[in-house]
Amino acid sequence: MRDQDPASGRPGRRLSTKETAELLGVKPETVYAYVSRGQLSSRREPGGRGSTFDAEEVAALARRNRREGGASPGAGGELSVRTRITLIDKDRYFFRGVDATELAARHSYEEVAEWLWTGRMRPGITFTAPEPTVAVARRAVGALPEHTSPTDRLRVAAIAAAAEDPLRFDLSEEAVLSTARVLIPTLVAALPPQPFAHLTDGPLAHRLWGRLTGREADEDTLRVLDTALALLADHDLAASTLAVRVAASARAHAYAAVSAGLGVIEGPLHGAASGLAHRLLLDVLDQGTAAPVIADELRAGRRIPGLGHRLYTGEDPRARVLFDLLEQVPRAEPALLAARDIVATTARHAPLHANVDLALAVFTVATGMPATAGETVFAVARTAGWIAHALEEYGERPLRMRPSGHYVGPRPPQPMPE
Repeated sequence: MRDQDPASGRPGRRLSTKETAELLGVKPETVYAYVSRGQLSSRREPGGRGSTFDAEEVAALARRNRREGGASPGAGGELSVRTRITLIDKDRYFFRGVDATELAARHSYEEVAEWLWTGRMRPGITFTAPEPTVAVARRAVGALPEHTSPTDRLRVAAIAAAAEDPLRFDLSEEAVLSTARVLIPTLVAALPPQPFAHLTDGPLAHRLWGRLTGREADEDTLRVLDTALALLADHDLAASTLAVRVAASARAHAYAAVSAGLGVIEGPLHGAASGLAHRLLLDVLDQGTAAPVIADELRAGRRIPGLGHRLYTGEDPRARVLFDLLEQVPRAEPALLAARDIVATTARHAPLHANVDLALAVFTVATGMPATAGETVFAVARTAGWIAHALEEYGERPLRMRPSGHYVGPRPPQPMPE
């Protein structure tokens, strides 16, 4: 049904469904999804059992897919999106080609955020929000029940800030960057301050500290918090980031895109994982050893939080940086020893390494923060990456994040239900 080269695009050439799928690098079902969307036309040959496709049209679609870098729905069963923001490779990760751990060690969270957004470094930059925006966000958050989770507070703050901004639908790069520089400090300012909090200005990490704990801060602990924010700013297409890109693909404004990300991170397998590790650490400290705590977790059928990462075969590089910094914080020693005990005890049967959730838990336990503090740090930090991905997605064709469903239900027509 074809001559030697299906990609030659010579007029009149017809390809089978299988040949078309091979050329496009998708499953055969996806070929028909392209037809249903009007991206391909098909024709049944007289006496043939299947549809055929014009080789020239197929070759043009293949070139367009490669050029746009969009996902090939069904290709390898996964969604693949070209990005210039973060690369994860061989137990290291990079922000725009620069080692992310080195960036976090040398630059503040705000500086790293600017690098993610623009590819330019702006030494000394700090993010501030206008008082009217902060006031609206605080009022909205203040109306929530006392037991409301930090992520819910952040989501409400983002919605309130959006309602205050009549220019939120301007998706130009300059406007989105302006939104980002206001939204992140608004999220922090909208969180209720802890009793006796004494840091109310300065870099974002300083302001966030007073929302996480009322304890006195010192240079070492503030450095850990600022570095954690920078390390967590992005991590490729994590579940929340994918949600942000889907929203941006539909041309939702930046506040709405960030809200989509906040809606995803509440899951225990994403942003809330550090809270589970925090409670595990407290149990180990209370028992004096990890063995009985790990045994109870496994007996209950629960996975051990804070261990292992699907993208790293060795230790999570973010955890390694934070553990090194926590070594310089004397009050962190008990929690550090408990974390090492957890890793060593589990390694007897499963050689899993510590991940960033365990490192965050050591920090929150050592500084007297609540178990939810790690989730707050994660959400605030990741907002920078979400904005970077939204900006990148606004530059792509709209609504490209539309994978095809693979229907496996009863074949129609079915009788009407009684």
